[in-house]
Amino acid sequence: MKFLLVFDFDHTIVDENSDTWIVKCAPEKKLPNGLRNSYQPGHWTEYMGRVFVYLGDNGVKEDEMKRTMTTIPFTAGMVDLLGFIGENKEFFDCIIVSDSNTVFIDWILKAADFHKVFDEVFTNPAAFSSTGYLTVQNFHAHHCAKCPKNLCKRKVLKEFLDKQLERGVSYTQIVYIGDGGNDLCPVMFLKKDDIAMPRQGYTLEKKISQLAQDLSPVECSVLVWSSGIDIMSYLKLLMKE
Repeated sequence: MKFLLVFDFDHTIVDENSDTWIVKCAPEKKLPNGLRNSYQPGHWTEYMGRVFVYLGDNGVKEDEMKRTMTTIPFTAGMVDLLGFIGENKEFFDCIIVSDSNTVFIDWILKAADFHKVFDEVFTNPAAFSSTGYLTVQNFHAHHCAKCPKNLCKRKVLKEFLDKQLERGVSYTQIVYIGDGGNDLCPVMFLKKDDIAMPRQGYTLEKKISQLAQDLSPVECSVLVWSSGIDIMSYLKLLMKE
């Protein structure tokens, strides 16, 4: 009896977008209009690459970035939830699939001592260059028309499950916890025994409702959450079954 918990990161584990939070390091805590308007849909990673160049050009160093990122607030109830999962790892494997980057997630989880809760983190690889600039790359290439070009979360989830099966690990249930439009693709991959937990009032919940109205509902069960405590209550029920 093992359950797989799949978490998004921005607006799910933390209550903000980590990529826009870093702008607090910029001069006057804002980006020039030309840079801000240079984003093209589906090309967020390239856009963030330009943001990091701008920060580097303005002398923003790694330690200042780290200080800023570790002030990002966790979503309500999430600290309790992650503590609970950490104490019950014999029941839960736990992964993050996120469009943030390895440096930000690593800093935030380690500062709060939650890095051991997660078995793996799948996100865009980032590193500091020899000149001290933060650089970020696409997580992978894929052929999914629904997803941004750097990351298809369904592909990540499927490959992780295949790898686990090769190791002899299969899961009684997958619980997918997220909020955004790019969480819909993996949710549509879930089977009827699995559960999607979209955050109340966010894009994922709206998209799942829209599918139900269009009479093509997702196959898995759906349970909406607004606090980590809601998710913890559900996990406690799973453990009792």
